Amino acid sequence: MDLTLRPYRSVLYIPGSKDRALDKARGLPVDAIIFDLEDAVSPGEKPAARETLAAALAQGGYGKRSKIVRINGLETEWGEADARAANDMDCDAVLLPKVESPEQLDALARLTDKPLWAMMETPKGMLNAAAIGAHPQLMGMVMGTNDLAKELNSRFRADRLPMMASLGLCLLAAKATGCVIVDGVYNAFKDDAGLKAECDQGRDMGFDGKTLIHPAQVEIANAAFAPTEAEVELAKRQIAAFEEAEKAGQGVAVVDGKIVENLHVATAQSVLAKAEAIAALGE
Repeated sequence: MDLTLRPYRSVLYIPGSKDRALDKARGLPVDAIIFDLEDAVSPGEKPAARETLAAALAQGGYGKRSKIVRINGLETEWGEADARAANDMDCDAVLLPKVESPEQLDALARLTDKPLWAMMETPKGMLNAAAIGAHPQLMGMVMGTNDLAKELNSRFRADRLPMMASLGLCLLAAKATGCVIVDGVYNAFKDDAGLKAECDQGRDMGFDGKTLIHPAQVEIANAAFAPTEAEVELAKRQIAAFEEAEKAGQGVAVVDGKIVENLHVATAQSVLAKAEAIAALGE
């Protein structure tokens, strides 16, 4: 399955140093896992974490889940060793933190031929999002909203108004270049209503999914970023109506009192493709 077509509704962070967490992740209904060698691992554990993670990935059992390894920044004492180790791991991509320029991705690309993902979490990164998104080896962006809030000195608001400019810049960059883009984490992992509201907002904006910090958040994210039964049914009717209109020599159709044109059919086809891709994960 193409990296830009497979579902990324739920993207769960897992510490690369914790055997128990790595094992539990094999049974979670997530679309992707970020195996973290950075923030979730203390400095003294980082070298051992590479070996622990490599062994877990070699053992397998993660099924069709996308496996992304987040390394430490290349400016740190661990970054280059992380990158070289990840290149030999059974993973689908390498995620670089605090990306602020395409040159940082160039440096990582010299250490691995894996697809690259970028953490977008600084003001400079926001301003350079278009150039970062255009990097030929980049396949995905991850919003690092906690670090970004710190850098912006912004306050938490349920509507995320302070984040809108940053989220929008990265969304535009990802959509312009065909990258996957997943929203930042929701910290209150016991607040289901708050998580659902933020997932719904992210989905409405155009994000492909949400990064998660706890398995309890998976079900809500999966539901929010998947097409609903009503959306799938409408998509099928739009496609069928447009095909009938074309047979009659017409360029538009009408469904539920609304015009259906080529662009609506393309959206409908995308909805069905996503639903099929989600169903395939469960096979």
